[in-house]
This record gives sequence, C-alpha cells and structure tokens, in this order.
Amino acid sequence: MPEFQTSPGMRDVLPPESARWRRFVRTFDETVSAAGYGQVVPPLLEDIGVFHRVGEATDVVTKEMYDFVDKGERHVALRPEQTASVCRAFVQHRPATPWKVWYAGPNFRYEKPQRGRYRQFDQVGIEVLGPDDPFLDVEVIALGWRFFQMLGLRQVTLTVNSLGEPADRTAFVAALRDHFETNIERLSPESRVTLAKNPLRVLDSKRPADSDVIASAPRIADFHSETARSSFATVLDGLRALDIPFVVNERLVRGLDYYRFTTFEYVGGTLDSAQNALGGGGRYDGLVEDLGGPATPGVGFAIGLDRTLLACDDEGVFAAREQGVDVFVVDTTGGLHALTITDQLRAAGISADRAFENRSMKSQMKAADRSGATVAVIIGSDEAAAGTAVVRPLRDGGEQTSVPRSELTTTLRKVLS
Repeated sequence: MPEFQTSPGMRDVLPPESARWRRFVRTFDETVSAAGYGQVVPPLLEDIGVFHRVGEATDVVTKEMYDFVDKGERHVALRPEQTASVCRAFVQHRPATPWKVWYAGPNFRYEKPQRGRYRQFDQVGIEVLGPDDPFLDVEVIALGWRFFQMLGLRQVTLTVNSLGEPADRTAFVAALRDHFETNIERLSPESRVTLAKNPLRVLDSKRPADSDVIASAPRIADFHSETARSSFATVLDGLRALDIPFVVNERLVRGLDYYRFTTFEYVGGTLDSAQNALGGGGRYDGLVEDLGGPATPGVGFAIGLDRTLLACDDEGVFAAREQGVDVFVVDTTGGLHALTITDQLRAAGISADRAFENRSMKSQMKAADRSGATVAVIIGSDEAAAGTAVVRPLRDGGEQTSVPRSELTTTLRKVLS
C-alpha cells in the first residue's frame, strides 16, 4: 500500500480518460460558442460571502463547503458551484449586457462520495446576465439539449417547471410548510430536519416514506401570478417550436435558493433514479443584487462531467479513445537522429514519439507497436550514412520504402493521409 494516496472523494484522472475530459469540454465549447458565448474563468477561491448568497439553508452552504481562514485572516472557500462566482465577476467588472459566458472546471463539496459524485467534481455551464426574456430561457435550455445530442446521448429527459415570481414562491413555501407540518408524523426523520430549514427541499426527497405526503402537497402552479403563467407558457411554446421534448415536473425546485421562474433538469435515463440528474439550471433574477450589483436578470445551467460520462458509457457513446501518435522513430545509432527527426515532425504538425536508452531494434519495434503509431521511421547505420530513412507501415501491411531525409515529412504526409 503506498504511503500517500488521494483523499476520500478525490481521484486521479489518467490517460486516456483525461483526453476524453478535454474532448468533452471542447465539444461543449463548440456548441455554445456558436451561440455567441465566451469563456469566463473564475478563481477556485472566493470570499465565503459570495457563496452564502447561494442560500443559507442549503446543505451546500451549511455542510459541504471547504472553507478556511487564510494567512491574511480572510474567510474564504473553495467554490462549490460557479454561478455565484460568475455573478460576482459581473458585479466587479460590469461588462456590457447581454453578458453570455461559459465555464468549465472543478468545484468542491464535502459530501458522501458516490458513483458519479466526488468531492472534487467538474462541471461545464453557461450563464446569461441582462435580458429578462423567456425566449432566452429557451435558448439556454436548447443549448444544453444540443450538447447532449453532440455527445450522442439519446436517453435524456428534459424536465421543466416554474417557481414563479418571488411573491409566488413565498406564498408557495408557506403553504408547503403548513402541509408538511400538518403531516409531520408521516415524514421521514431526514425530511423533518429539512423542513425546519427549507420546505422546498422536502420536495426533493426520494425516500419511500415521504412519497405520499409529497404527492398530496400544494402545487406551485396554483400560486403563479399572471406574469409567471405567461412566462412559463412562452418557454414551453419555444421548446415545442424547436422540437425539444419535455416533461413538466411541478416538484422540480432545484437545489439552490436563488432560482426564480424557469427551472429545469436534464435526467439520464440509464442512471439510478436517486442520482440521475446530469445537470440543470434556471432563472435566478436577484442573485446579482444580493452580491452588490444592480438589478440584473440571469439564467443559466451547469452539467456534471462525471455523471454525463457515466451516461455516455451506459449508452455506448463518446468513448475514451486510446492515445497514439502518427509516427514512431526507431534509431539504432545512439538516439541523436531520433531526437532531430521527432522534433522535425512535431514542428510540421505530425505527432511523433521515440524510444530511449539506446535499446535494441527488436525492443524499439515493440515500443513502436505499443505506441499505436501508424508508421515507423527507422534509422540504422546505413541510413545515417546515406542520409535516408526507412518508412515502414505498421497497421495496414503496406510495403516499407527508403526515402531521403529531405523528403521524409512530405512522404509521411502522403502515407498518413
């Protein structure tokens, strides 16, 4: 057993899985950049007050944050999510609106590690600050849906709801509290604790003991103002116009306190029902003001990388690719020729690798095969004297040829094309 290992809930990501992570982010970048979103890179560390605005009653704030007092006596936290950081950046830098940005990177929550859930976890997401337009909600939802399509996922369900205006939500929460307190003996012990902090969170319970009480709870739609009803109807009409299937789920409230109006989740059909949310988001009008900025509507989503890749594995799509190079250089003359040739090829945009420690021809050819290279370039004493190189195909059974070193790059481009 090694003396040092990763901490609980943390892990190393090794090749080729790490390459799949980069491809995941690149695919997301391509999807949202086509809609005018630019990347924002907030810091991992923020003043803890930034995340208190997420909601004092949420587990993210009360139990799960990695926070500490730094050497400057500042109380700081590793970010548990990135929407609050993006809004803090907006307040600090005041960019022109609409501000359409995307992000990717790790967050940190001290919670129980599970399949697809770690204490350090990566997300991709988008945020738009400025417009108060339900069609923007549709654009945001659609971009997440298109991203899943780009990955090849087909067993994803979009669920949507509306939490209405702040006054609607306040009235709904009061009615929920009355309902759950009236039926408190029927609630699980865990939900009784949740009720004391936030009645909305009880709706998230998937415990069998809570199901009947939740099923008979008040409906948010009964508390919607005319503005909320009209906005939600526009969102649903927009999704229909884009042929994006959806399910209205009136129990969908999301996990953070800043949501208003539209909320939504993308649910993976192959995952366990208790941990099947691939991502989600909604409208969070009011968060910018809470962070000291002007009244600024916002809408966005975050998608979990780990859980989404689990869904990809289940559906047999977006697989990790074995890493390999185009060319492997075999040099039996000491290694200097391999050094210069690999550098020459890399500079020309051809990926290349080589063996080290002046190993035998047989050993180097085995290394060439393991590398996944398409072609081997071989330099022996005869080739070194003549200024030539042997080009040997490794995968398709083609014939090897001897070419002048000056023509090596051109020849390899033709062979690899």
